[in-house]
Amino acid sequence: MAGLSIFDISGRAMSAQLVRLNTTASNLANAGSVARSEAEAYKARKPIFETYFDQANGGAVATVDVVDVVTAGGTPVKRYDPGHPMADKDGYIYEAAVDQTQEMVELLEASRQYQNNVEVIQTAKSLMLNTLKLGQ
Repeated sequence: MAGLSIFDISGRAMSAQLVRLNTTASNLANAGSVARSEAEAYKARKPIFETYFDQANGGAVATVDVVDVVTAGGTPVKRYDPGHPMADKDGYIYEAAVDQTQEMVELLEASRQYQNNVEVIQTAKSLMLNTLKLGQ
């Protein structure tokens, strides 16, 4: 069995970063949302990554897989607002516990890592094309 190519490795890493970008975008989209109870309030989601070692190469080549997406973050913020239409019987609403600053940092980091993998693929493609041109 052939091992992973540079395109496979970068492709898997890009897929993992895409999951990370999507969960972060979801977190940002739900920041500030309110619910009637703590259980209904949105909780931030984070992907869980696992290193994947290519056994065809004796485990020398590694990439990453997303194994799960879990809820993370703090407790929703309980706020007294009896006039709010989503307020419970005691007048409280529960705002999503999403740290927008942290999510923006996560978004920037994930997009940079995605772009790095795009550049790896472009460089590998360019090197392959230049190698083919050597015989001409």
